[in-house]
Amino acid sequence: MKNITITLDESTAQWVRRTAGEHGKSVSRLISEILAEKRVESREYQEAMRAFLGRKLTPISTPGDRLPTRDEIYDRVRIR
Repeated sequence: MKNITITLDESTAQWVRRTAGEHGKSVSRLISEILAEKRVESREYQEAMRAFLGRKLTPISTPGDRLPTRDEIYDRVRIR
């Protein structure tokens, strides 16, 4: 484990102390877990984004097809 020092404003420091106590953890352990979760979420998001953007584009119509008119797109009767 690597020790680091962080600076928090007073309200954040109170919140993290209270939250750590509610979960029966030290402030250090709580912050470590929060950051680890954030790291995993970020990695998963980046992987999903790469997979999505890496897909081959599939056209939804062929050239020359008639496009819907504005009225057809926003026809509220069909939505109801």
